[in-house]
Amino acid sequence: MADKACHTNRVLAAVVQAGAETVIPPKRTRAHQRAFDQHVYADRNKVERFFGRLKEACGFATRYEKTATSFLAVAHLLAALDWLR
Repeated sequence: MADKACHTNRVLAAVVQAGAETVIPPKRTRAHQRAFDQHVYADRNKVERFFGRLKEACGFATRYEKTATSFLAVAHLLAALDWLR
């Protein structure tokens, strides 16, 4: 999933070559308007807002943890705190 800024022939070809489905809406100026799943694209906004809330914690945004395990633990903790809020 990506926004309209990533709507280029090169990106679309890479997605198709990887065997994935494109969920990038076409620009209005595009001659050939392709179909895309609007419901899946709308869920992208929820994911971006969630990561925005996680990045409010300075330690998560700047990755102060030295190991991947401790970084993942902080991500889980922040996700749980966000869910409780």
